[in-house]
Amino acid sequence: MNPKHHSHIGLISTEMRLDEAQIKSVAQLLEDGATVPFIARYRKEATGSLDEVAVSAIRDRLSQLQELDSRRETILNSLEQHGHLTETLNAQVHAAETMSHLEDIYLPYRPKRRTKATIAREKGLEPLALAILAQAGADPVALADGFLDPEKTVDSVETALSGARDIIAETINEDQRARSRVRDLFFEKAFIRSQVAAGKESNGAKYKDYFQWEEPVAAAPSHRILAMRRGEKQEILGLSIAPPPELAIAILEDLFITGDGPDAEQVRTAAHDAYKRLLSRSMETEVRVAIKGRADAEAIRVFAANLRQLLLASPLGAKRVMGIDPGFRTGCKIVCLDRQGKLLHNDTIYPHTSERQAAVAAQTLSALCHQFNIEAVAVGNGTAGRETQAFVEATVDAQSLPVIMVNESGASVYSASEIARQEFPDHDLTVRGAVSIGRRLIDPLSELVKIDPKSIGVGQYQHDVDQFALKGSLDDVVASCVNGVGVEVNQASVQLLTYVSGLGPQLAKNIVSHRDEHGAFTGREDLKKVKRLGPKAFEQCAGFLHVKSGKNPLDASAVHPESYAVVQAMAGDLDRSVADLMNDAGLRKKIDLNRYVTDTIGLPTLTDILDELAKPGRDPREPFEHFSFDANVSAIQDLEPGMKLPGIVTNVTNFGAFVDIGVHQDGLVHISELSDRFVKTPSDVVSVQQKVTVTVMAVDLPRKRISLSMKSEPGKRPEPKPKADHPRKKRPVGNRPKPKTAPKPASPAPFNNPFADAFRKTPDR
Repeated sequence: MNPKHHSHIGLISTEMRLDEAQIKSVAQLLEDGATVPFIARYRKEATGSLDEVAVSAIRDRLSQLQELDSRRETILNSLEQHGHLTETLNAQVHAAETMSHLEDIYLPYRPKRRTKATIAREKGLEPLALAILAQAGADPVALADGFLDPEKTVDSVETALSGARDIIAETINEDQRARSRVRDLFFEKAFIRSQVAAGKESNGAKYKDYFQWEEPVAAAPSHRILAMRRGEKQEILGLSIAPPPELAIAILEDLFITGDGPDAEQVRTAAHDAYKRLLSRSMETEVRVAIKGRADAEAIRVFAANLRQLLLASPLGAKRVMGIDPGFRTGCKIVCLDRQGKLLHNDTIYPHTSERQAAVAAQTLSALCHQFNIEAVAVGNGTAGRETQAFVEATVDAQSLPVIMVNESGASVYSASEIARQEFPDHDLTVRGAVSIGRRLIDPLSELVKIDPKSIGVGQYQHDVDQFALKGSLDDVVASCVNGVGVEVNQASVQLLTYVSGLGPQLAKNIVSHRDEHGAFTGREDLKKVKRLGPKAFEQCAGFLHVKSGKNPLDASAVHPESYAVVQAMAGDLDRSVADLMNDAGLRKKIDLNRYVTDTIGLPTLTDILDELAKPGRDPREPFEHFSFDANVSAIQDLEPGMKLPGIVTNVTNFGAFVDIGVHQDGLVHISELSDRFVKTPSDVVSVQQKVTVTVMAVDLPRKRISLSMKSEPGKRPEPKPKADHPRKKRPVGNRPKPKTAPKPASPAPFNNPFADAFRKTPDR
């Protein structure tokens, strides 16, 4: 193991409350090239059955500590290069456990531009500053008189004292104790305040709720932080972050005022200047970075959770599907796909332009359904989606041929991508889009992996957060979903294979090229013949790649090839074949797993194997259920307050959930309307793709906004908690709490959320 990891094992163990052996095993496996899905699924004995969340957390924490180590080395090299490094300073640098503590130690020695203090030092005023800072009761005017030097432009006592105060102010700013205590004050007591910029009231109307807003930094939720930062970036809002200044000044005076004479007053003045000019700005920057990181992490968490739910949406399965990309004037693009999603035919119909064209469209539609034995119709939910769905249902027998509305968010991104051009070089964007819509119905996961996750439209402020962190998190989610479901190696696209543990883009291409050249894989052993797919890659990927019609029945399961021998031993001990074990539950009940425990295979893996034998290659996704919108509602103009409608959750944010009710405009269920009980986090109540029943509360036609509720009585506040039976204790008069300096504003109403516009659905086409 990397020696640097050893020093972090104990720290991570304490932070995560896990055994050091678990952390050490994960660190070693990661260093050896193992992926998170592989470690969580096939190395349970080594990690103590840690799941993907825990393994990912250990990986990320190791990465953070490595960054800290890297910065520590840089600082040590700089200190040594400039002759500042001492044994004491070296020990302090090595003992620093956070980046902020490390930077505080380095700050006095860090090469910096010329400051007021450095200019004063160049004038020889540092001894004067030290004498004043000692606060021995000396007269600062008399002290300053001895430092007058016209050649150095120190031509007055006030000039000398001013320079000395500049040096003292910088000394205070660079003091580790001062920075630590003021930093804690900022994080615990600071308020974030926003005000509208002069003359921006009209242009910044969507930020109206933040024109005069303040709340404690410690309590500010991520979506409000990101909303205010976006308003500031657009020069609509001005932001400031600070605690009550008297609290910060009190800290500095407590640390640095040790006397009561005129020299102490000079130090007091310098302390005030240090806070206002240096320390407050430095701490505000630190807090801004910290709360931005906190907001980013929360926004990324919400995005990742939504993406996971979308990727794991129920697949219709291998069916012959007709995909329709709807449109009014330009017509509807139709594609007919086989059960593996291969394009067989494409056409265009015009059901919405005239009665004559509608009749022709109906004939074409019926003929194609009969010719290609279509088993389901997928209609995109963009422009003309509901009208096209109604037309198709009127044309075919909707009972025997289900017509299903499909979310087409991001389909246009796929249509214009290099992936789509390579797959369909002879077809235009609309045909590619219709294919994507049809394939999403067959298997959402296989199709959505072809699109940049950021373009799928289930995030919050995805363009404002750290893009590197966002990509890493979303890639983790996609990989987790792909490996959790498993991949049929003889049908998978390059894009799907790319996310399989241990592969990546090049090996994924090599697998598809090998399949095209040599035909279908007959078993997992054939993977070893793929160019550049070595033993390590095989170990990582084999368990997640399935061969349904392979020579070995275990190749269709999630049992790893390294465990085939133990399964064969189980079957041999019962004098049966492996296939018999997989088909006969009675035989599996006779297996005593304890007999097969070895140094490398324990009960966790053996239990997984037995479960897999019962349902080899099972799909963990929920079975597909047909959903239909209200047939009487297809446009926002059809909505009336009080209507109860079926809907599908399309996005979950920290302030509520957006629901598609089939009118081309998602409605918002504010967090206060999600449930009859108090809801702290919307994801506790709803999830993307969840089918819900909502009540229309209000409709704003000019702004195309729909307010929805999931309460039994929309608009009613939750019942207050019953008060305790015991009498309330009186607080002593002298200990009554002070009134809040800035009461927290009420949450914006559903129609006035300035951050809600970013999530309201805009048709993809």
